[in-house]
Amino acid sequence: MATDLTASTPVRPDAAPIQRRTLRLLFGTQIVGGIGVTIGIAVGALLAERVAGTAMAGLAQSAAVVGGAVLAVPVTRIMNGHGRRPGLAFAYLAGAVGAVLVVLATVNRSVPLLFLGMLLFGGGTTANLQARYTAVDLAEPTRRGRQLSLVVWATTIGAVAAPNFAALADRTTAGWGLPPLAGPFAFSAVAFVLVAGVLLALLRPDPLLTARRLAAAPAPVEAGAAPEVTPPAEAVAAPAPRDRRGDGMRAAWQVVRVRAAARLGIAAVAVGHVVMVAVMSMTPVRLGESHGDADVLRVVGIVLSLHIAGMYALSPVVGWLTDRLGRRAVILGGVALLLAACAVAGTAGHHTPRLSVGLVLLGLGWSGTMVAGSTLLSESVPASVRPSVQGFSDLMMGLAGAAAAAVSGFVMRAAGYPVLTLLAAVAVVPLVALALRPVPAGAPDEED
Repeated sequence: MATDLTASTPVRPDAAPIQRRTLRLLFGTQIVGGIGVTIGIAVGALLAERVAGTAMAGLAQSAAVVGGAVLAVPVTRIMNGHGRRPGLAFAYLAGAVGAVLVVLATVNRSVPLLFLGMLLFGGGTTANLQARYTAVDLAEPTRRGRQLSLVVWATTIGAVAAPNFAALADRTTAGWGLPPLAGPFAFSAVAFVLVAGVLLALLRPDPLLTARRLAAAPAPVEAGAAPEVTPPAEAVAAPAPRDRRGDGMRAAWQVVRVRAAARLGIAAVAVGHVVMVAVMSMTPVRLGESHGDADVLRVVGIVLSLHIAGMYALSPVVGWLTDRLGRRAVILGGVALLLAACAVAGTAGHHTPRLSVGLVLLGLGWSGTMVAGSTLLSESVPASVRPSVQGFSDLMMGLAGAAAAAVSGFVMRAAGYPVLTLLAAVAVVPLVALALRPVPAGAPDEED
Protein backbone atom coordinates (compact mmCIF):
# COMPACT_ATOMS: atom_id res chain seq x y z
CA MET A 1 0.00 0.00 0.00
CA ALA A 2 1.33 3.43 -0.88
CA THR A 3 2.49 5.70 1.87
CA ASP A 4 1.40 9.31 1.88
CA LEU A 5 4.43 11.41 2.73
CA THR A 6 2.33 14.50 3.40
CA ALA A 7 0.71 12.77 6.36
CA SER A 8 3.93 12.59 8.36
CA THR A 9 6.37 15.11 6.88
CA PRO A 10 6.25 18.92 6.92
CA VAL A 11 4.79 20.72 3.94
CA ARG A 12 7.50 22.34 1.80
CA PRO A 13 8.13 26.07 2.38
CA ASP A 14 7.06 26.97 -1.17
CA ALA A 15 3.51 25.90 -0.21
CA ALA A 16 3.25 28.34 2.71
CA PRO A 17 2.15 31.41 0.68
CA ILE A 18 -0.48 29.32 -1.12
CA GLN A 19 -1.77 28.03 2.21
CA ARG A 20 -2.06 31.53 3.70
CA ARG A 21 -3.97 32.76 0.65
CA THR A 22 -6.23 29.69 0.70
CA LEU A 23 -7.08 30.22 4.37
CA ARG A 24 -7.99 33.87 3.84
CA LEU A 25 -10.20 33.00 0.89
CA LEU A 26 -11.91 30.12 2.71
CA PHE A 27 -12.54 32.27 5.77
CA GLY A 28 -14.39 34.88 3.71
CA THR A 29 -16.36 32.43 1.59
CA GLN A 30 -17.37 30.43 4.67
CA ILE A 31 -18.97 33.53 6.16
CA VAL A 32 -21.05 34.23 3.06
CA GLY A 33 -21.80 30.56 2.44
CA GLY A 34 -22.69 30.09 6.10
CA ILE A 35 -25.22 32.90 5.85
CA GLY A 36 -26.71 31.26 2.76
CA VAL A 37 -27.09 27.90 4.53
CA THR A 38 -28.33 29.19 7.88
CA ILE A 39 -30.80 31.68 6.43
CA GLY A 40 -32.55 28.81 4.65
CA ILE A 41 -32.48 26.54 7.69
CA ALA A 42 -33.89 29.35 9.85
CA VAL A 43 -37.12 29.61 7.82
CA GLY A 44 -37.17 26.21 6.10
CA ALA A 45 -39.49 24.46 8.54
CA LEU A 46 -41.94 27.37 8.60
CA LEU A 47 -41.98 27.62 4.81
CA ALA A 48 -42.42 23.85 4.43
CA GLU A 49 -45.31 23.93 6.88
CA ARG A 50 -47.11 26.54 4.75
CA VAL A 51 -46.53 24.66 1.50
CA ALA A 52 -46.81 21.01 2.59
CA GLY A 53 -48.49 21.10 5.99
CA THR A 54 -47.22 20.48 9.51
CA ALA A 55 -46.79 16.74 9.08
CA MET A 56 -44.41 17.22 6.13
CA ALA A 57 -42.39 20.11 7.55
CA GLY A 58 -39.95 17.89 9.39
CA LEU A 59 -39.44 15.66 6.35
CA ALA A 60 -38.64 18.69 4.22
CA GLN A 61 -35.90 19.69 6.66
CA SER A 62 -34.60 16.12 6.66
CA ALA A 63 -34.42 16.28 2.86
CA ALA A 64 -31.86 19.07 3.14
CA VAL A 65 -29.79 16.97 5.56
CA VAL A 66 -29.92 13.91 3.32
CA GLY A 67 -29.13 16.06 0.29
CA GLY A 68 -26.06 17.45 2.00
CA ALA A 69 -24.86 13.92 2.68
CA VAL A 70 -25.63 12.40 -0.72
CA LEU A 71 -24.16 15.31 -2.68
CA ALA A 72 -20.82 14.61 -0.99
CA VAL A 73 -20.46 11.67 -3.40
CA PRO A 74 -20.40 13.60 -6.71
CA VAL A 75 -18.55 16.50 -5.10
CA THR A 76 -15.67 14.29 -3.95
CA ARG A 77 -15.61 12.56 -7.34
CA ILE A 78 -15.09 15.96 -8.95
CA MET A 79 -12.39 16.82 -6.41
CA ASN A 80 -10.58 13.54 -7.07
CA GLY A 81 -10.34 14.25 -10.77
CA HIS A 82 -10.08 18.03 -10.89
CA GLY A 83 -9.28 19.45 -7.42
CA ARG A 84 -11.05 21.32 -4.65
CA ARG A 85 -11.99 24.41 -6.66
CA PRO A 86 -14.51 22.87 -9.09
CA GLY A 87 -15.84 20.54 -6.40
CA LEU A 88 -16.66 23.35 -4.00
CA ALA A 89 -18.14 25.45 -6.80
CA PHE A 90 -20.35 22.56 -7.93
CA ALA A 91 -21.67 22.07 -4.40
CA TYR A 92 -22.54 25.74 -3.99
CA LEU A 93 -24.19 25.89 -7.41
CA ALA A 94 -26.27 22.81 -6.56
CA GLY A 95 -27.37 24.63 -3.41
CA ALA A 96 -28.26 27.70 -5.48
CA VAL A 97 -30.39 25.63 -7.86
CA GLY A 98 -32.10 24.07 -4.85
CA ALA A 99 -32.84 27.48 -3.35
CA VAL A 100 -34.39 28.65 -6.63
CA LEU A 101 -36.55 25.52 -6.77
CA VAL A 102 -37.73 26.17 -3.21
CA VAL A 103 -38.78 29.68 -4.24
CA LEU A 104 -40.65 28.28 -7.27
CA ALA A 105 -42.26 25.63 -5.07
CA THR A 106 -43.47 28.34 -2.70
CA VAL A 107 -44.93 30.39 -5.53
CA ASN A 108 -46.69 27.36 -7.06
CA ARG A 109 -47.36 25.54 -3.77
CA SER A 110 -45.75 22.41 -5.23
CA VAL A 111 -44.76 19.82 -2.62
CA PRO A 112 -42.63 17.62 -4.94
CA LEU A 113 -40.70 20.67 -6.15
CA LEU A 114 -40.21 21.75 -2.54
CA PHE A 115 -38.63 18.42 -1.59
CA LEU A 116 -36.38 18.42 -4.66
CA GLY A 117 -35.32 21.97 -3.88
CA MET A 118 -34.54 21.17 -0.25
CA LEU A 119 -32.57 18.11 -1.35
CA LEU A 120 -30.36 20.21 -3.65
CA PHE A 121 -30.21 23.03 -1.11
CA GLY A 122 -28.13 20.63 0.99
CA GLY A 123 -25.29 21.32 -1.45
CA GLY A 124 -24.53 24.47 0.54
CA THR A 125 -23.93 22.31 3.62
CA THR A 126 -21.77 19.94 1.56
CA ALA A 127 -19.58 22.84 0.45
CA ASN A 128 -19.27 24.26 3.96
CA LEU A 129 -18.19 20.88 5.31
CA GLN A 130 -15.73 20.18 2.49
CA ALA A 131 -14.12 23.59 2.99
CA ARG A 132 -12.70 22.45 6.32
CA TYR A 133 -10.76 19.71 4.54
CA THR A 134 -9.52 22.17 1.93
CA ALA A 135 -7.91 24.11 4.78
CA VAL A 136 -5.54 21.25 5.66
CA ASP A 137 -4.35 20.13 2.22
CA LEU A 138 -1.22 22.29 2.53
CA ALA A 139 -1.13 22.80 6.31
CA GLU A 140 1.91 21.99 8.41
CA PRO A 141 1.32 18.86 10.54
CA THR A 142 1.66 20.86 13.74
CA ARG A 143 -0.95 23.41 12.62
CA ARG A 144 -3.56 21.25 10.90
CA GLY A 145 -6.01 21.30 13.79
CA ARG A 146 -5.83 25.08 14.19
CA GLN A 147 -6.20 25.84 10.51
CA LEU A 148 -9.10 23.45 10.05
CA SER A 149 -10.83 24.91 13.11
CA LEU A 150 -10.35 28.45 11.81
CA VAL A 151 -12.48 27.64 8.77
CA VAL A 152 -15.07 25.95 11.01
CA TRP A 153 -15.10 29.05 13.23
CA ALA A 154 -15.89 31.31 10.27
CA THR A 155 -19.26 29.58 10.09
CA THR A 156 -20.11 31.18 13.44
CA ILE A 157 -20.20 34.63 11.89
CA GLY A 158 -22.60 33.50 9.19
CA ALA A 159 -24.78 31.60 11.66
CA VAL A 160 -25.08 34.64 13.93
CA ALA A 161 -25.76 37.09 11.10
CA ALA A 162 -28.22 34.92 9.17
CA PRO A 163 -31.39 35.54 11.25
CA ASN A 164 -31.05 39.29 10.66
CA PHE A 165 -30.58 38.74 6.93
CA ALA A 166 -33.66 36.48 6.86
CA ALA A 167 -35.96 39.27 7.96
CA LEU A 168 -34.26 41.77 5.61
CA ALA A 169 -34.49 39.40 2.64
CA ASP A 170 -38.15 38.71 3.32
CA ARG A 171 -38.99 42.42 3.43
CA THR A 172 -36.90 43.20 0.35
CA THR A 173 -38.43 40.51 -1.84
CA ALA A 174 -41.99 41.21 -0.73
CA GLY A 175 -42.09 43.97 -3.34
CA TRP A 176 -41.11 41.50 -6.04
CA GLY A 177 -44.32 39.54 -5.57
CA LEU A 178 -42.70 36.62 -3.75
CA PRO A 179 -44.75 34.90 -1.02
CA PRO A 180 -43.67 35.32 2.63
CA LEU A 181 -40.57 33.29 3.61
CA ALA A 182 -39.51 32.73 -0.01
CA GLY A 183 -37.19 35.76 0.05
CA PRO A 184 -34.56 34.19 2.33
CA PHE A 185 -34.09 31.32 -0.14
CA ALA A 186 -33.70 33.82 -2.99
CA PHE A 187 -31.01 35.48 -0.90
CA SER A 188 -29.37 32.07 -0.33
CA ALA A 189 -29.26 31.46 -4.08
CA VAL A 190 -27.48 34.77 -4.65
CA ALA A 191 -25.01 34.04 -1.82
CA PHE A 192 -24.19 30.57 -3.16
CA VAL A 193 -23.66 31.81 -6.73
CA LEU A 194 -21.41 34.60 -5.45
CA VAL A 195 -19.27 32.21 -3.41
CA ALA A 196 -19.02 29.72 -6.29
CA GLY A 197 -17.83 32.48 -8.61
CA VAL A 198 -15.24 33.74 -6.13
CA LEU A 199 -13.86 30.24 -5.57
CA LEU A 200 -13.66 29.50 -9.30
CA ALA A 201 -11.82 32.74 -9.91
CA LEU A 202 -9.51 32.92 -6.91
CA LEU A 203 -8.83 29.44 -5.48
CA ARG A 204 -5.71 29.13 -7.62
CA PRO A 205 -3.49 27.20 -7.51
CA ASP A 206 -5.77 24.44 -6.28
CA PRO A 207 -4.57 23.31 -2.81
CA LEU A 208 -5.32 19.61 -3.31
CA LEU A 209 -3.61 19.40 -6.68
CA THR A 210 -0.68 21.38 -5.27
CA ALA A 211 -0.38 18.98 -2.32
CA ARG A 212 -0.34 16.01 -4.67
CA ARG A 213 2.29 17.60 -6.89
CA LEU A 214 4.54 18.43 -3.94
CA ALA A 215 4.13 14.93 -2.52
CA ALA A 216 5.19 13.41 -5.83
CA ALA A 217 8.15 15.76 -6.44
CA PRO A 218 11.52 15.49 -4.68
CA ALA A 219 12.25 18.24 -2.19
CA PRO A 220 14.62 20.99 -3.42
CA VAL A 221 18.24 20.70 -2.28
CA GLU A 222 19.67 23.71 -0.44
CA ALA A 223 23.06 25.06 -1.47
CA GLY A 224 25.87 23.14 0.21
CA ALA A 225 23.58 20.43 1.52
CA ALA A 226 23.84 16.77 0.65
CA PRO A 227 21.18 15.70 -1.83
CA GLU A 228 18.24 13.94 -0.23
CA VAL A 229 17.74 10.31 -1.17
CA THR A 230 14.70 9.94 -3.39
CA PRO A 231 12.17 7.57 -1.82
CA PRO A 232 11.09 4.51 -3.77
CA ALA A 233 8.29 5.04 -6.23
CA GLU A 234 5.78 3.07 -4.14
CA ALA A 235 6.36 5.39 -1.16
CA VAL A 236 5.22 8.48 -3.02
CA ALA A 237 1.57 9.51 -3.15
CA ALA A 238 1.37 10.38 -6.83
CA PRO A 239 -1.57 12.36 -8.10
CA ALA A 240 -4.55 10.08 -8.58
CA PRO A 241 -5.96 9.48 -12.01
CA ARG A 242 -9.43 10.78 -12.66
CA ASP A 243 -11.84 8.79 -10.54
CA ARG A 244 -13.88 6.28 -12.51
CA ARG A 245 -17.63 6.20 -12.10
CA GLY A 246 -18.61 4.52 -8.83
CA ASP A 247 -15.02 3.96 -7.66
CA GLY A 248 -14.84 6.86 -5.19
CA MET A 249 -16.72 5.47 -2.20
CA ARG A 250 -15.44 1.93 -2.78
CA ALA A 251 -11.87 3.20 -2.86
CA ALA A 252 -12.52 5.21 0.29
CA TRP A 253 -13.87 2.19 2.14
CA GLN A 254 -10.89 0.07 1.13
CA VAL A 255 -8.52 2.68 2.55
CA VAL A 256 -10.51 3.25 5.74
CA ARG A 257 -10.92 -0.47 6.38
CA VAL A 258 -7.19 -1.04 6.86
CA ARG A 259 -6.34 2.20 8.71
CA ALA A 260 -7.27 2.38 12.37
CA ALA A 261 -6.68 6.15 12.57
CA ALA A 262 -9.01 6.78 9.63
CA ARG A 263 -11.71 4.60 11.22
CA LEU A 264 -11.40 6.55 14.46
CA GLY A 265 -11.61 9.88 12.63
CA ILE A 266 -14.79 8.88 10.81
CA ALA A 267 -16.33 7.38 13.95
CA ALA A 268 -15.57 10.51 15.99
CA VAL A 269 -17.23 12.79 13.42
CA ALA A 270 -20.27 10.56 12.91
CA VAL A 271 -20.93 9.64 16.55
CA GLY A 272 -20.47 13.20 17.76
CA HIS A 273 -22.95 14.34 15.13
CA VAL A 274 -25.48 11.65 16.06
CA VAL A 275 -25.46 12.64 19.73
CA MET A 276 -25.66 16.34 18.94
CA VAL A 277 -28.52 16.03 16.43
CA ALA A 278 -30.55 13.60 18.53
CA VAL A 279 -30.52 15.78 21.65
CA MET A 280 -30.62 19.18 19.93
CA SER A 281 -33.51 18.37 17.59
CA MET A 282 -35.84 17.47 20.47
CA THR A 283 -34.82 20.29 22.78
CA PRO A 284 -37.37 22.75 21.31
CA VAL A 285 -40.08 20.14 21.95
CA ARG A 286 -38.86 19.79 25.52
CA LEU A 287 -38.96 23.56 25.98
CA GLY A 288 -42.44 23.64 24.53
CA GLU A 289 -43.63 21.44 27.39
CA SER A 290 -42.91 24.15 29.93
CA HIS A 291 -43.39 27.41 27.99
CA GLY A 292 -46.49 28.84 26.40
CA ASP A 293 -46.85 29.83 22.77
CA ALA A 294 -46.06 33.45 23.61
CA ASP A 295 -42.63 32.62 25.05
CA VAL A 296 -41.49 29.38 23.46
CA LEU A 297 -40.01 30.83 20.25
CA ARG A 298 -38.01 33.40 22.18
CA VAL A 299 -36.71 30.80 24.65
CA VAL A 300 -35.90 28.30 21.90
CA GLY A 301 -34.01 31.00 20.03
CA ILE A 302 -31.89 31.85 23.07
CA VAL A 303 -31.12 28.22 23.96
CA LEU A 304 -30.23 27.23 20.39
CA SER A 305 -28.09 30.35 19.98
CA LEU A 306 -26.10 29.28 23.04
CA HIS A 307 -25.84 25.80 21.57
CA ILE A 308 -24.51 27.14 18.25
CA ALA A 309 -22.01 29.28 20.15
CA GLY A 310 -20.81 26.12 21.88
CA MET A 311 -20.43 24.39 18.50
CA TYR A 312 -18.41 27.07 16.74
CA ALA A 313 -17.25 29.95 18.93
CA LEU A 314 -14.41 28.06 20.63
CA SER A 315 -13.38 25.95 17.65
CA PRO A 316 -10.00 27.77 17.33
CA VAL A 317 -9.25 26.76 20.92
CA VAL A 318 -10.30 23.20 20.13
CA GLY A 319 -8.01 23.26 17.09
CA TRP A 320 -5.09 24.52 19.19
CA LEU A 321 -5.68 21.75 21.73
CA THR A 322 -5.87 19.22 18.89
CA ASP A 323 -2.37 20.23 17.77
CA ARG A 324 -1.05 20.59 21.29
CA LEU A 325 -2.47 17.52 23.04
CA GLY A 326 -3.03 15.17 20.11
CA ARG A 327 -6.06 14.10 18.12
CA ARG A 328 -7.15 11.20 20.31
CA ALA A 329 -6.94 13.21 23.50
CA VAL A 330 -9.29 15.88 22.12
CA ILE A 331 -11.67 13.24 20.73
CA LEU A 332 -11.89 11.71 24.22
CA GLY A 333 -12.35 15.18 25.69
CA GLY A 334 -15.20 15.77 23.23
CA VAL A 335 -16.77 12.46 24.27
CA ALA A 336 -16.55 13.47 27.94
CA LEU A 337 -18.32 16.76 27.15
CA LEU A 338 -21.04 14.93 25.20
CA LEU A 339 -21.63 12.61 28.16
CA ALA A 340 -21.75 15.59 30.53
CA ALA A 341 -24.20 17.31 28.18
CA CYS A 342 -26.51 14.29 28.17
CA ALA A 343 -26.35 14.08 31.96
CA VAL A 344 -27.05 17.78 32.51
CA ALA A 345 -29.78 18.09 29.88
CA GLY A 346 -31.40 14.79 30.78
CA THR A 347 -31.70 15.69 34.46
CA ALA A 348 -32.61 19.35 33.95
CA GLY A 349 -36.35 18.71 34.03
CA HIS A 350 -38.06 21.94 33.04
CA HIS A 351 -35.27 24.15 34.42
CA THR A 352 -34.37 26.18 31.33
CA PRO A 353 -31.01 27.59 32.54
CA ARG A 354 -29.76 24.08 33.37
CA LEU A 355 -30.98 22.82 30.01
CA SER A 356 -29.12 25.71 28.34
CA VAL A 357 -25.90 24.62 30.06
CA GLY A 358 -26.45 21.11 28.73
CA LEU A 359 -26.87 22.42 25.18
CA VAL A 360 -23.68 24.50 25.43
CA LEU A 361 -21.78 21.40 26.59
CA LEU A 362 -23.36 19.48 23.71
CA GLY A 363 -22.01 22.02 21.23
CA LEU A 364 -18.54 21.95 22.78
CA GLY A 365 -18.45 18.14 22.68
CA TRP A 366 -19.48 18.17 19.02
CA SER A 367 -16.73 20.68 18.28
CA GLY A 368 -14.13 18.42 19.89
CA THR A 369 -15.11 15.31 17.95
CA MET A 370 -15.61 17.23 14.69
CA VAL A 371 -12.32 19.17 14.67
CA ALA A 372 -10.07 16.44 16.06
CA GLY A 373 -11.78 13.68 14.08
CA SER A 374 -11.61 15.60 10.80
CA THR A 375 -7.94 16.45 11.37
CA LEU A 376 -7.04 12.86 12.19
CA LEU A 377 -8.91 11.53 9.18
CA SER A 378 -7.29 14.00 6.76
CA GLU A 379 -3.72 13.20 7.78
CA SER A 380 -4.13 9.43 8.04
CA VAL A 381 -4.95 8.68 4.39
CA PRO A 382 -2.99 9.13 1.13
CA ALA A 383 -3.50 12.36 -0.78
CA SER A 384 -4.55 10.37 -3.85
CA VAL A 385 -7.75 9.16 -2.16
CA ARG A 386 -8.17 11.85 0.47
CA PRO A 387 -11.20 13.58 -1.10
CA SER A 388 -13.02 10.25 -1.45
CA VAL A 389 -12.38 9.34 2.17
CA GLN A 390 -13.42 12.80 3.35
CA GLY A 391 -16.58 12.59 1.24
CA PHE A 392 -17.27 9.13 2.65
CA SER A 393 -16.96 10.59 6.15
CA ASP A 394 -19.38 13.42 5.38
CA LEU A 395 -21.80 10.95 3.80
CA MET A 396 -21.76 8.78 6.94
CA MET A 397 -22.09 11.83 9.18
CA GLY A 398 -25.04 13.23 7.23
CA LEU A 399 -26.95 9.96 7.00
CA ALA A 400 -26.30 9.22 10.66
CA GLY A 401 -27.52 12.68 11.62
CA ALA A 402 -30.67 12.32 9.51
CA ALA A 403 -31.39 8.94 11.10
CA ALA A 404 -30.82 10.37 14.57
CA ALA A 405 -33.23 13.22 13.90
CA ALA A 406 -35.91 10.81 12.66
CA VAL A 407 -35.52 8.31 15.51
CA SER A 408 -35.31 10.95 18.22
CA GLY A 409 -38.89 12.02 17.59
CA PHE A 410 -40.21 8.51 18.15
CA VAL A 411 -38.10 8.09 21.30
CA MET A 412 -39.29 11.45 22.61
CA ARG A 413 -42.92 10.54 22.08
CA ALA A 414 -42.61 7.00 23.49
CA ALA A 415 -40.26 7.49 26.44
CA GLY A 416 -39.49 11.18 26.94
CA TYR A 417 -36.51 13.48 26.81
CA PRO A 418 -34.49 11.94 29.71
CA VAL A 419 -34.53 8.51 28.01
CA LEU A 420 -33.49 10.14 24.75
CA THR A 421 -30.43 11.71 26.38
CA LEU A 422 -29.59 8.38 28.05
CA LEU A 423 -29.68 6.55 24.71
CA ALA A 424 -27.57 9.31 23.16
CA ALA A 425 -24.98 8.82 25.90
CA VAL A 426 -24.92 5.06 25.30
CA ALA A 427 -24.21 5.72 21.61
CA VAL A 428 -20.71 7.05 22.41
CA VAL A 429 -19.54 3.81 24.09
CA PRO A 430 -18.18 2.23 20.86
CA LEU A 431 -16.30 5.45 20.11
CA VAL A 432 -14.64 5.38 23.54
CA ALA A 433 -13.56 1.78 22.98
CA LEU A 434 -12.12 2.67 19.57
CA ALA A 435 -10.28 5.74 20.87
CA LEU A 436 -8.73 3.83 23.79
CA ARG A 437 -7.20 1.14 21.62
CA PRO A 438 -3.38 1.19 21.59
CA VAL A 439 -1.99 3.55 18.96
CA PRO A 440 0.16 1.78 16.33
CA ALA A 441 3.77 2.94 16.23
CA GLY A 442 4.24 5.88 13.90
CA ALA A 443 0.57 6.75 13.74
CA PRO A 444 0.07 10.37 12.65
CA ASP A 445 -1.88 11.36 15.75
CA GLU A 446 0.99 10.58 18.13
CA GLU A 447 2.57 13.97 18.69
CA ASP A 448 4.90 15.16 21.37
